[in-house]
Amino acid sequence: MHVARPPGSTGPANATEGATEPPPPTAEPLDADWSGPRATDPPVPGSVFVAGARLGVPDEALPRPGEEGAHTRLLRRGARALLERLPQLTDRLAAALYEHEASYREGVVPQDEVWQGCHESLRSALLALTAPDGEGKPSPHTWRHGRRRAEQGLPLDALLHAYRIGGVIVWQELVETTIEREPQDVHELVHAATAVWTVVDNHSTVVSDAYRSVANELTSHHHERTRALLDALLDGHAEASDVEAASAVLDLPEDGRYAVVMLRHARPGTGQHDGPRPSGADGAHLLWRSRADAEFAVALLYKDAAEDKVLGGLAKTLRPGGSSRAGIGLVVDGLAELGRARRMAEIALRTCAADGEIARLDERLPAAMVACQSDLSGVLATRTFGAVFALDPVDRDLLLGTLAAWFDAGGSAARAGARLFCHRNTVLNRLRRLEQLTGRDLGLPRDLVELGLALDAYRIAGP
Repeated sequence: MHVARPPGSTGPANATEGATEPPPPTAEPLDADWSGPRATDPPVPGSVFVAGARLGVPDEALPRPGEEGAHTRLLRRGARALLERLPQLTDRLAAALYEHEASYREGVVPQDEVWQGCHESLRSALLALTAPDGEGKPSPHTWRHGRRRAEQGLPLDALLHAYRIGGVIVWQELVETTIEREPQDVHELVHAATAVWTVVDNHSTVVSDAYRSVANELTSHHHERTRALLDALLDGHAEASDVEAASAVLDLPEDGRYAVVMLRHARPGTGQHDGPRPSGADGAHLLWRSRADAEFAVALLYKDAAEDKVLGGLAKTLRPGGSSRAGIGLVVDGLAELGRARRMAEIALRTCAADGEIARLDERLPAAMVACQSDLSGVLATRTFGAVFALDPVDRDLLLGTLAAWFDAGGSAARAGARLFCHRNTVLNRLRRLEQLTGRDLGLPRDLVELGLALDAYRIAGP
């Protein structure tokens, strides 16, 4: 593999020049199983690495806190010397990355960018070491470097590992340069180890923050894209291309079976069931979308799941709290039909007569028809129950409650009486009085239908 350099550099020829690619620079040997020290690892007191050996330093030679000793001046001179050999230092670091970090070998980052990134990172670190006490700050390149590698998909661990490898190489080169130029003072370098690894740590922190900023932006963009596509489907405004994109982004099959659940809360912003949101019910997987006025759960029915069983499971799992209501629409075929499923869920929600109720549209089709024609349903309720509405509220509710219990009991006075905690004859007497006030006969099919629809209109709209 050839480590490419940008045009004009003095290193190996760029791979695009057409010449035979020379082999990449060979990394100098490192210790067996070496992966580079961490930026946070403290230096070993009283010793310094020199070509794999340690030079002892007496404890009394250690400078006192706050004192700028000879090691600071030595560190600056060494850093300036390395700046003069920056291309060769870059070659060594680039080769070490290819040898010790698989993500670079896999070509996640183009070769010319690897070399350029190593060059700028080393330059920034060495310039920081030339500052007083090594207090120089990372250059703007460090931030850009972190963002660029995040955009390219290089793992953050691999990027931080590269900085640790660079720190080791800089330290080794500083020691070797000092031995070459000022061997009598090399023992002073042990005091500079902290400064070197502080610079590595500062650069690693900046590059890590920059990397995470891109990751957060990508996550935020993905969430916005997800919400936008789901909203387009629920509102019925999705084009064919949007449906295809939504299928890929939301991981939902275009030809799947779907139902929509709509939850409306008495106080906006109090949704999410005041607790953990269920991710599914028997036979279905749920995808949630919260809006200012309501919450929606898109239910993807599993293959071969029985519709009635799934809808029943949704009604049981998603029953709302005391101040909320919910409606479940009919099952539709295809992601493109999600808008119609949402509209049917809203109609089902309108049939709820009380808070804490969840309505299945397939079980309330007559009531849904009444709810869709609010003006006509109001007229129907008034014309049918006008005389009943004129009664005292307690008497009115008693008669209409008895009629509702009788309907719910399938026309059985005995079962209705059990629900109302009264005798069946009491139920029959109340129903006869209701017939007299309304002029309808519960024994006649047309009158029975009219009374049932009028009762639905009353229960939905209220007194």
